[in-house]
Amino acid sequence: MIEAGVAVKGSVLLVPGFTGSKEDFIALHEPLAEAGYRTVAVDGRGQYESEGPKDDETPYAQAELAQDLLAQARVVGDGDPVHLVGHSLGGQISRAAVLLDSAPFASLTLMASGPAQISASQQQRVKLLRDALAVMGMEQVWDAIQAMEPPEETDTGALDEGLDDRADLRRRWLGNSPAQLIATGRQLCVEPDRVAELAAVDLPKHVLSGERDDTWPIAILDDMAVRLSAHRTVVPGAEHSPNTDQPKATADALIGFWDRISG
Repeated sequence: MIEAGVAVKGSVLLVPGFTGSKEDFIALHEPLAEAGYRTVAVDGRGQYESEGPKDDETPYAQAELAQDLLAQARVVGDGDPVHLVGHSLGGQISRAAVLLDSAPFASLTLMASGPAQISASQQQRVKLLRDALAVMGMEQVWDAIQAMEPPEETDTGALDEGLDDRADLRRRWLGNSPAQLIATGRQLCVEPDRVAELAAVDLPKHVLSGERDDTWPIAILDDMAVRLSAHRTVVPGAEHSPNTDQPKATADALIGFWDRISG
């Protein structure tokens, strides 16, 4: 919440990625509010606390999800354009929304979100997940994923914190619609390159990522930024989720971009 006496500079709509939720942006709200930006993070249709069909993939077509963002932006902005930030899959849905109608937006930040389909190694992981969801329940898939994860640290405090985090992640995972995960996972594996279309839209653009990323290699994100004539930020010490890996540096980069284009 923006404190009394702080000038409101604008509103921000934060869109999570594949298997993500609005909680992925928790650490960004306070620093962005302190800088005068009102932030709203959302669960997409069929994500965590936003209900959606569990067996029908049709409502999760990218065009449908993009229309959701347009509707949300108009409400959040209340007549004024909003700054749109999309992480990973959320970035590609955000791009689709901007291509449908850029009027509700003041800027677009693509956070760890690339120009086309995800890397071959990530496509393999998504295919495994989609295959598992076709024959297993959400709890069974969660247990299978955890069995493949490395063990937690042995330090007692770190272990307790890890268990708390794991329980929260499990609750968020179970809130997802299987149909949504299958449909959006497929989108990530077949997304076409729409950079030229986006470059033609008269809207300030920002490509932000960590310094390492196995979903879209950094060189690909660098090239996309050049093709978009976009502002480029690489957050040191961060990987595919700079919003959770290095939230302060990520918030500073967002604030700097928004202040520059509005100033």
